[in-house]
Amino acid sequence: MISFDYFRSMASAIGSQGLEDKDLEREILRTGQTVWNLPRFGFCELPYADPGRILHFAREQKPRNVVQIGIGGSALGATAIASALRPREGARYFALDNVDPEETADLLDQLRPEETIYHVVTKSGETTETLSTMMLALERAPVSRFVVTTGSKGFLRRFAQERKIPIFDIPENVGGRFSVLSPVGLLPAALLDVDVETLLAGAREADETCRKIDPHRNPAFLLAAIPYLLDRLRSKPIHVMMPYARALRDTADWWRQLWAESLGKSPSAGPLPVLALGATDQHSQIQLYNEGPNDKWILFLVPERYRSDPVVPSLLSGEPACDYLQGKSFSEILRALQRGTEDSLTANGRPNATISIPEIDARALGALFYTLEMATTIAGTLYGVDPFDQPGVEAGKRAAFSYLGRAGYPPPSSPPAESPYRV
Repeated sequence: MISFDYFRSMASAIGSQGLEDKDLEREILRTGQTVWNLPRFGFCELPYADPGRILHFAREQKPRNVVQIGIGGSALGATAIASALRPREGARYFALDNVDPEETADLLDQLRPEETIYHVVTKSGETTETLSTMMLALERAPVSRFVVTTGSKGFLRRFAQERKIPIFDIPENVGGRFSVLSPVGLLPAALLDVDVETLLAGAREADETCRKIDPHRNPAFLLAAIPYLLDRLRSKPIHVMMPYARALRDTADWWRQLWAESLGKSPSAGPLPVLALGATDQHSQIQLYNEGPNDKWILFLVPERYRSDPVVPSLLSGEPACDYLQGKSFSEILRALQRGTEDSLTANGRPNATISIPEIDARALGALFYTLEMATTIAGTLYGVDPFDQPGVEAGKRAAFSYLGRAGYPPPSSPPAESPYRV
């Protein structure tokens, strides 16, 4: 289901900027026992949960619009699914994952509440951005159009219970950024008629693959070890995911949070994840990657087949700029552009690798989600950090509570009345 080719990250392909086979073998000896003895984390059980209640709720609703009200892990996974897997005809997905005043007001004003389900998601039940948006939406729509996914306690659960709003649970041992295969991501997917059961089946297949004891056959281990070793041994702390399909762009966005928030825990540990889109960003970022500082690892994400594949028509024969394109499919052109980028990076000694999936469907996406979650967990072990906490995020939340005057939080220290450095 998932193929990971890391040859162009090795010294045999790119020279001294790549890894030696002995580097990988040394890491396997150093961490192998620890990695293979990792416990079954909460997200590992999600592919085996029964989606029956989710499917029943979705069958009863059939809304035209699904609005995900959440932020970070409470929205990115759902958005990745909605972008990658085509909803039923006429169904539309929206994410209100910020408190941008214009975006929020414009979207809520244009939606008809009777055609819309508002899915409010926050594990704590008290996320500032989410509750602000929920209250604004409640001003425009009756509570019968709302559904909640939250943790076992907190304001949102109490609020929903009092108003008899349907509640779905985020397991206590599953963090937000690892929750895509819980109701956080599955409920909006089901409301859009995405094949949730096949999504979970793909994740279960990936779970079997990610349990392989042989590290050379385990894509999750290699997807953790290769960028980790390039960071530590070859000074490549910037990790770029570059899908060659617009439908997978939001999957890379989801991975960006997963990698950053899970691994960025100390001044000496914290690769910087970057999102690029092929072939669009060949015209905006590849110049930097090819000839700028050699501090990056580029991970291509490529489907082997596309669901639509138009052919360039023969309209401008005799024009050298067009002749070679006529009769070629768009997938041929896109693949040639991707291979050309691979070749140029490799020739310049820039490490890169490729994840391939058979096609963009529910099975492959479920497998991809799970494999990247497991890779992130293993990377946390390699870096020596806890991939499941986020103290740096919590500090910012507490400061925001102070500025907003929440009870129990002291007012912020007053900055100078006028900054001496403002021009």
